[in-house]
Amino acid sequence: MNYTEEITNYYARLEKTIDALDKEALNQVMNLLQEAYKNESKIYVCGNGGSASTASHLMNDFNKGLSYDQEKKWHVISLNDNVATVMAIANDDSYDKVFSKQLEGNITKDDVLLAISGSGNSKNIIEAVKEAQKVGAKIVGMTGYDGGKLYQMSDYNMHAPINDMQIAEDIHLTFNHMMMSIFYRMAENEK
Repeated sequence: MNYTEEITNYYARLEKTIDALDKEALNQVMNLLQEAYKNESKIYVCGNGGSASTASHLMNDFNKGLSYDQEKKWHVISLNDNVATVMAIANDDSYDKVFSKQLEGNITKDDVLLAISGSGNSKNIIEAVKEAQKVGAKIVGMTGYDGGKLYQMSDYNMHAPINDMQIAEDIHLTFNHMMMSIFYRMAENEK
């Protein structure tokens, strides 16, 4: 079996999506996150499935990759990483509340919620956004497809404009690596 044509087509769609990204919107998000870092605010991240792994990866890259051997640390918290907490909330309340219940009483107006949903319509993500909005926290939506409800509810957007979950998730991971790489180089240049 020869997959080269399909391989070529996949990467062509990925490349086309990268070319269509709103770079100014990404710049605004980076400035928001830099401000949160400067003010020692918390950045909460969450997602389901592949988006959960992106949230975990982002937390790792910022808290270890950007903070390692640095006096000043990033404060990124992944809401999907404590399995016991997620399962307890899902069991005792509902899966729709697994993120919002963790934010309740913890997130403040000075914090940021970076919510990841390929469709933009995951119920537990929308509930987290509503909880963060109650206190006036800034919302960053990381979405694909048409952005769904999350795109509309967010103060800032990191949007992969494509109706393909795999490519949207590819792009989301590049957002993480792009930001981490740029922030890392900036920190190194300030030494």
